[in-house]
Amino acid sequence: MKFITPLFCLFLAFSAHAQKKALFNPENLKIDWKLETNHYKGKDQFLALFQFTNTDKKNAVPPSGWAIYYNATRDIAQKNIGYGLEAERVHGDLFRIKPTAQFAGLQPGATIKLECIGDAWVFNISDAPVGYYWVWDASPNMSHAITQTSAQPPADLNQFKLSPNHPNDQLTPAMIYAQNAAVVDIPEQQLPKIFPTPVAYTAQKGSFSLNNNTCIDSDGAFATEANYLRAEIQMLTGRSLALANATDNTIRLRQDNTIAKDGYHLTVSGNNIDILAASPAGAFYGIQSLKCLFPVESWKSPVANVAIPCATVVDQPRFEYRGLHVDVARNFQTKEQMLRILNWMAMYKLNTLHFHFSDDEAWRIEIPSLPELTTVGVQRGHTLDSKNHMPATYGSGGDTNNPQSGFYTRSDYIEMLQLAKALHIEVIPEIETPGHARAAIKAMNKRYEILMAAGKTAEAQAYLLADHNDASEYRSAQYFTDNVMCVALPGVYSFVETTVDALIEMHLAAGMPLKTIHMGGDEVPNGVWEKSPACQAFLKSQSKYTQTSDLWLYYWEKVYDILKKRNLYVSGWEEIGMRSTQIDGNRAMMVNPGFANHNFHTYVWNTVIGWGTEDLPYRLANGGYKVVLCPVSNLYFDLAYQKDFEEVGYYWGGFLDIDKPFYFIPYDYLKNTKVDRFGNPIDPKLLTGKDRLTDYGKSNIVGIQGHLWSENIRSAAALEYLAFPKLLALAERAWAADPAWATSKNTEESEVLYQKSWSEFVNTVGKRELLKLTYYQGGALFRIPKVGARVANGAVLANIQLPGLALRYTTDGSEPTINSNIYTTPITTKGTIRFRAFDHKGRGGKTTLVHNP
Repeated sequence: MKFITPLFCLFLAFSAHAQKKALFNPENLKIDWKLETNHYKGKDQFLALFQFTNTDKKNAVPPSGWAIYYNATRDIAQKNIGYGLEAERVHGDLFRIKPTAQFAGLQPGATIKLECIGDAWVFNISDAPVGYYWVWDASPNMSHAITQTSAQPPADLNQFKLSPNHPNDQLTPAMIYAQNAAVVDIPEQQLPKIFPTPVAYTAQKGSFSLNNNTCIDSDGAFATEANYLRAEIQMLTGRSLALANATDNTIRLRQDNTIAKDGYHLTVSGNNIDILAASPAGAFYGIQSLKCLFPVESWKSPVANVAIPCATVVDQPRFEYRGLHVDVARNFQTKEQMLRILNWMAMYKLNTLHFHFSDDEAWRIEIPSLPELTTVGVQRGHTLDSKNHMPATYGSGGDTNNPQSGFYTRSDYIEMLQLAKALHIEVIPEIETPGHARAAIKAMNKRYEILMAAGKTAEAQAYLLADHNDASEYRSAQYFTDNVMCVALPGVYSFVETTVDALIEMHLAAGMPLKTIHMGGDEVPNGVWEKSPACQAFLKSQSKYTQTSDLWLYYWEKVYDILKKRNLYVSGWEEIGMRSTQIDGNRAMMVNPGFANHNFHTYVWNTVIGWGTEDLPYRLANGGYKVVLCPVSNLYFDLAYQKDFEEVGYYWGGFLDIDKPFYFIPYDYLKNTKVDRFGNPIDPKLLTGKDRLTDYGKSNIVGIQGHLWSENIRSAAALEYLAFPKLLALAERAWAADPAWATSKNTEESEVLYQKSWSEFVNTVGKRELLKLTYYQGGALFRIPKVGARVANGAVLANIQLPGLALRYTTDGSEPTINSNIYTTPITTKGTIRFRAFDHKGRGGKTTLVHNP
């Protein structure tokens, strides 16, 4: 018995511990979060309530031995939130609530309300906590999801105000109605036939009849495009056309080297259709325009007999670079979804995918020689040290078995590249360096740890990205204190070379040779490298680099050399064209003339209205840098559409509806800068003295790009909601020449022309493009805007931003459905009227409530 007893006691202890843990099930904790007010106690802070309810009928929440984790953006102004509970930021967007000795537990059925004071303010659902999970102290590596959660706005919309005298900070139905009031309903047959707008479109009499005898004839240079056209026509008509040489009833793709690069001429006559182009890309864009001439109903279901209106089209793109940035590092999108995105891009003649696959939170592309990047650097779940995987982020939860732990294998990435090539889309991958590199840093730390344990010191140090003795104090924009590579370590440059070479090899395997790699370069915070022994030792050994800020120049010189040796040019965020300086003793950033003639392509985003850098893209272009315009104020599609609690998305750079990219004037966007980031009219003095784009600077504008950062994009549906219809406005600005309203020097004339153009655009979107998007590739889950409504003379009037969507309503308190009454005239019924807009499949948008007294 003396050998059995200790084992038996151990078993009893383990059983008792297991039973103690099982007494309360974290799934029975209900957490409701509610904003109480902004401008709390007259400061830039908000008050929110956490309401904890124990829905367990038998067991109490214990007074100790546990912690609750969640993700959120806003910092906490004080740890004590009441009832003996404390809240604190762990790192990044991960927070923790834990009990102190004063917490007495929570009895079955009981509820407590905890006051949380946060910095700044709250405007929408994306400010609320997400991804709650529970961890027992006794099992620190195991998490338990808390699924009974909610987030609510205050009952009184005035509590959103930033101050008592501030304008209304939530959009009302009447405000939406006023915004839509200038939209004129235009019959579909009167709308432009081709989108984006071509250089010239001339309608001719008659039509071309596409039937069983129609064939496709192409020059050898356009054989791939001919096969693409054949497949698209089969989708639209159900007919499989022959690829053959014929004289009549033929769609002909011909090479004509006199046509501008990527331009095309499209001629539809009664006998034939001719697409002339100098390049395969030009022929491809001609095909996209030809598809626009098919009956819009054919996108819903194949139309066998198609009459294509006769016309002549002369067209070419305005910008050589027409891009979309997709972030898959913060939150993941599957390979299949990325293929869908590429097809949508091609449909609207966008030709560059900026693929943001690496950041603090994940590294998403397999690099076979560095496997830790897609194990440690991609798997996401509960951890406080990030040694074996990345922490719970952006609502991923504590369980490592979650959709946000995905990555692309080498073959996945090559498959994506092959489709992109066929669609004439260049893919520019981004390796985020030297900041925003936490996932890579932690992955290489794990590699170092494994090899050091095996006694392989040289191999361990070969890719080390962090100085483990660094005592520098800094905090990134996303609240990390360990996300910047130590640029004095040789391992950093080995890492860059290895990952760059791996990407080059994959692109070559796909038949898409790389021209550039975007190397990041943004948001390296103050304080980095200052107390790094490795960095300071390096500086002491140098004569050219003598102060910590010089390490920035050293790094980019090294990166430039690495890429130049591989016949690549450097792309990066705006900071790669900047350097630190001092003005009146304060740190400031200036355009760095040192790299201006090195073909650095700068992607310039920081145009937040009121921050002082509204003209930064023009300053860099005037200073000799190639510039891709991607201003947050107009082209960050992940920003919330409107100031509405239900609208997902950040708003730090402003609120961004479809009008912001539409009224963007690439060469003079300050002319059309109308509101600040809160949506309030700006004082014209704010832009006084800002740099204008010179003729030389204009030659350095490479193109424009829309952005989809994914902090709040946790699904394919969320991506499509934020992308569409904003992407359509980007397509118009990237492809078409400046409209008359953009160049008119008469303010009144410009406004009249703008309103006419705006009505034409939103009618085209609502009556044509959304129908296509409803059915193409099974349908995109685009945003259906809220109905605008107001009461006037005892009746309720309603309107919509995008004519063509069906407006339905109820008066009995029920939610409108596809079977509810269609709104046609003002409603005189008293009481609460509910409105919803519906797309062509019957999918409804958010509900608008209006009370008719």
